[in-house]
Amino acid sequence: MNAHVSPSDTAAGLYTAEERVRRDNSVWTLVQGILAPIQFLVFAISVGLIAHWWLTGEWLMAAHVSVVLKTLTLYAIMITGSIWEKEVFGAYLFARPFFWEDMVSMLVLALHTAYLAALFGGLLGDGQLIALAVAAYLSYVINAGQFLYKFRLARLDASSNSRIGAAA
Repeated sequence: MNAHVSPSDTAAGLYTAEERVRRDNSVWTLVQGILAPIQFLVFAISVGLIAHWWLTGEWLMAAHVSVVLKTLTLYAIMITGSIWEKEVFGAYLFARPFFWEDMVSMLVLALHTAYLAALFGGLLGDGQLIALAVAAYLSYVINAGQFLYKFRLARLDASSNSRIGAAA
């Protein structure tokens, strides 16, 4: 066992110095920054369409299409996020700083995928499909909150590192 631990071996913040460099130089960081608000916009429109269907009984097909589009954007952000995680941390999923976010992401992905299977397989009625979409969306909101929290931590970490660098 190596008793020597260098500062780069233990992260005081969200990222080690090497991980921060890899994050900042990765094209996938930009891709994630573009896909996240697109996914949220699709989600917000979809929530509106689901609410409209629930209140009026109209636009069911539009609600279904919006959930399918939301699921496709979720797949895109999950695939590119896994590539980003591999590039930055060396693991496609469950890297140290994002372990719990990835765990909840698996639930989000499973619920969205179950919706697609039920929709295209004709396995559930309309109300049940929409209820499954709502469950998927609630898990997405929790997961998005986790990632926003980590984004905030990363910004605070970067801010404290720049102050430390300026003081030195």
